[in-house]
Amino acid sequence: MPKHRLLYLSRADVEAVGVPMPEIIDALAEAFRQHGEGKVEMPPKPGVHSRPDAFIHAMPCYIPGPEAIGVKWVAGYPDNPQRGLPYISGLVVLNDADTGLPLAVMDCTWITAKRTGAATAVAARYLARPDSQTVGILGCGVQGRSNLEALAVLFPIQRVMAYDRTLENALRFADDVDDKWGIEVTVVEEPRQAVSGCDIVVTAGPILRQPHATIQAGWLEPGAFASLVDFDSYWGRAALAEADKFCTDDIPQLEHYQHVGYFQDIPPVYASLGELVTGQKPGRQSPAERTMTANLGLALDDMATAPIVYRRAVERKIGRWLPL
Repeated sequence: MPKHRLLYLSRADVEAVGVPMPEIIDALAEAFRQHGEGKVEMPPKPGVHSRPDAFIHAMPCYIPGPEAIGVKWVAGYPDNPQRGLPYISGLVVLNDADTGLPLAVMDCTWITAKRTGAATAVAARYLARPDSQTVGILGCGVQGRSNLEALAVLFPIQRVMAYDRTLENALRFADDVDDKWGIEVTVVEEPRQAVSGCDIVVTAGPILRQPHATIQAGWLEPGAFASLVDFDSYWGRAALAEADKFCTDDIPQLEHYQHVGYFQDIPPVYASLGELVTGQKPGRQSPAERTMTANLGLALDDMATAPIVYRRAVERKIGRWLPL
């Protein structure tokens, strides 16, 4: 047997490991606590871009608590669904913190979906009303599903208002949600119907450098919380300006995006998620506050999740060992 080897986990392997969402939420909460304490090393992700609104990013991170270190190489190509391909694809490389040797290479599709939903849930714990019951989902793809799954872990979700530019996607989403979680879903024809009257709103369409700014001022209710998974693509400037607290998961990363042309019309950032988790800044302070977070999708999220996948895969003998 070779002295050094790594574990390869395909997309099917990662899904078969089946790390439950509550465990991912807890792992991210601890990672953001360390982030807020200044212990995480995570440079803003560099990227290359071969097509309009497409990206391929390198996302390195080190979290000292779980000794999680590695990088995700991830692509987002918005035209892929029309080709029968996933919008998000890529690989996670997990390294050994003592030697630097790679421990595993794994498909990132499932990890990206689950950890992004978990990050929204961690933010919502501090920014949403605890009694939030109605969720608006704009963009009924992978992220719409995973964000709802994570929110349902922490909140008494009773009803979902689902909007997608393609009606078939919204109808399929409604069927899936009913089958998996038994939550009532109303498919709506206008985006405002998935914003007004909702306690929590998640926008999960493609990430665009130039926002289509569909959501207007007055749509988001006082007391509501919004998670911007698609950056500010769905949000008009006046609608963003109504936020009493506008937060993000990582301020240096958001500033990097601003430098390259995104987030040109957002209000001042109130706090990072790490600052909220550590109590350096208070989250929601009144039932009437409108709160928002720009959920950028961090390497921290991946490095909090990948070691759990790796350990479970080794325990269950899932995957294929390859020599180095």
